[in-house]
Amino acid sequence: MTYTHAERLSALDTSFLTLEDQNAHMHIGAVALFDAAPLAGASGGVDIDRVRRLMEAGLHRIPRYRQRIDRMPILGHPIWVDDNRFNLAYHVRHTHLPAPGDERQLKRLTGRIMSQALDRGKPLWEMWVVEGVEGNRVALITKAHHCMIDGVGSVELTGSIMRPTPDPDPRLDEPAPRWVARPVPGPVRLLGSELTRHASDVFGTIGRTRRALTDPRAAVRALLETTRGIGEALGAGFRPASPTPLNVEIGPHRRFDWTSIDLATIKQIRGRFGGTVNDVVLAIVAGALRRFLRRRGVAVDTLDFRAMVPVNVRAQEERAHMGNRVAMLVARLPLDEPDPQARLQRVTLETTALKRSHQAQGVQTIEELSDHTFTTLFTLFARVAAASRPFNLVVTNVPGPSFPVYVLGSRMSACFPLVPLYQNQALGVALFSYDGRLWWGFNADWDALPDLHDVVEAVDHEIASLTRLAGGAEGEAAA
Repeated sequence: MTYTHAERLSALDTSFLTLEDQNAHMHIGAVALFDAAPLAGASGGVDIDRVRRLMEAGLHRIPRYRQRIDRMPILGHPIWVDDNRFNLAYHVRHTHLPAPGDERQLKRLTGRIMSQALDRGKPLWEMWVVEGVEGNRVALITKAHHCMIDGVGSVELTGSIMRPTPDPDPRLDEPAPRWVARPVPGPVRLLGSELTRHASDVFGTIGRTRRALTDPRAAVRALLETTRGIGEALGAGFRPASPTPLNVEIGPHRRFDWTSIDLATIKQIRGRFGGTVNDVVLAIVAGALRRFLRRRGVAVDTLDFRAMVPVNVRAQEERAHMGNRVAMLVARLPLDEPDPQARLQRVTLETTALKRSHQAQGVQTIEELSDHTFTTLFTLFARVAAASRPFNLVVTNVPGPSFPVYVLGSRMSACFPLVPLYQNQALGVALFSYDGRLWWGFNADWDALPDLHDVVEAVDHEIASLTRLAGGAEGEAAA
């Protein structure tokens, strides 16, 4: 009997497909920089065949990268199936910046690449190998659809091709594991498996009901907590935030910019004023956007300004799990507060209250209900929430390795992440901690934010202000 394979997308993963349109592209990404010399071939340029062999050697660990989207018959629910026409050369692409190859050109190239939607008829990822970056460097621009991976999962992908030492990679001396695409199950089998899944959910519900009858008080407490969580999630998802110049109809074109800071500086600020690293980040964003929007003539003192902050809920045993394992929290940012220290304290109070709330639990409950009943429930929730503008921008912070990593002996010297823009969201801020620094990536709509670099400069200014207040040296931030 031929072994067939199909895997159903979760409600959360499906929502990223549903929210995507011709202007809001739901892919995450990053720009990483490397020393060019270890990657060079006999001709002096990057040995792209060697890079592709390395990628192929790691793909058996991440089968999702050889799969494409298909649909269940009648029900239309998206499923992952093996792509029997998979072509690695299509996904690992090779290009060159014109001289002088400065960072401004690299940022423009990144914006153009991120402006292009991924082809849903193929596996939903690309990797661009970019030669000619000034300073004898090479850039790797990666891009993957949010329906297949989240920020923490993307770190696991990076780990599949990188090593903690510059030593030669032994995988290049061995043939890559043979891969054969598994056929897609027939329509009858697909429908049967879906009906079986729903039946098992019904029996599971019956079992939980029986267990609840043995301890009705605990069941009532759990029901009240669940109901409260759903209420908090719906309240956070449907209350519109204040309109700002960051919340306008977006187009398909993107700008990308970046900065970075020594992670020790952030920790020094945290040690002086309290809170977490993420609290310091949110306070910096709040101060920077206060400065930026005031320059735009916005009355910031009356704004109800909110950031959506994804929270990793991936268990240790799920580290290699593809798909999304995040909960979404909506935090108010105090743009009305002129004092940097007071801003940080107010952010810390806000995030502490959110952690004690049931908001994240409520979002997860809605996801689980959708997975066990009708996935369209969470999709509807996501669509209505996006249209109601419950937050002004996304700020996401992904932890990476605290030590240097290498590709084919070349050290990664920088890594600037990218988060997608949602409907009426002209700016997204992503951060990645790596090798003692915090790398900031700013994704923006081309038309709405022609002054994106002013946002970056405002972030640098806010970092310097907090560093001075914490008693550190100025000039720690570097574009």
